[in-house]
Amino acid sequence: MIVIKFGGHAMKDENGDFAKTIHEANARGIDLVIVHGGGPQIDKALNLAGVQSEFVGGFRRTTPEIFTIVESVLVEQVGPALAHHLQSAGVGAQAMSGRRGHTLIAKKLETLVNGESVDLGLVGDVTNVHIDAIEQIMREGKIPVIAPIATSEDGNTGYNVNADLAAAAISGALDAQSLIIMTDVAGIYRAWPDKNSLIDSICAQELESLKATFSDGMAPKVAAVIEAISKGAKAVRVIDGTQPSALADALDNRGGTLVVE
Repeated sequence: MIVIKFGGHAMKDENGDFAKTIHEANARGIDLVIVHGGGPQIDKALNLAGVQSEFVGGFRRTTPEIFTIVESVLVEQVGPALAHHLQSAGVGAQAMSGRRGHTLIAKKLETLVNGESVDLGLVGDVTNVHIDAIEQIMREGKIPVIAPIATSEDGNTGYNVNADLAAAAISGALDAQSLIIMTDVAGIYRAWPDKNSLIDSICAQELESLKATFSDGMAPKVAAVIEAISKGAKAVRVIDGTQPSALADALDNRGGTLVVE
């Protein structure tokens, strides 16, 4: 079982490399679950609606108005489009929201990766994962394509969840062999933007000791990596999904930054 977080600029897949690699992995009998982001698509929808948004510590501050747009874009547009793209490549795939069947349960996220208290509105911190809906799709021979939208325990409140963190929680709940996080940089850097500081391999404990030094979009990725390991994933690999061969290499245990227990 491998969980793949597909997001950012890697989601363009203009040449079909992602879909082809998923098809090949599926044919080899590798069980896959995909958790997708959709930041660029959300930005476009917010701009069209004339709604301003801001990022704090790598998270999008989410008002009720913004949440409605985020959920619509991820659940009704990005997820189904990605599933259709995979289906066109011969891959059985089905889009689902993290709210389906109370799959992703969350509470309000109140603390940034560096420990700073913050009010981000309807941004969620995943507290539990119910895997029934995911496993049902897999029993039907399809790959779940999951939008990172969560619900409160009582089901009354929806939350926008960072896709990296959602993928981490799901990989732990599924006892995944590994989590592959596709982003638009080559991996985790000790001193971004110094490209000579790329980390090839690191243990989760050492990464934990460094996590307060990361900022912007790298901070949630580092938090997701640590969380995935702590919740049961055997390994996490962060790769540059804009590189055509990166995912195939990662599925063969090569490239990017590898984080282990």
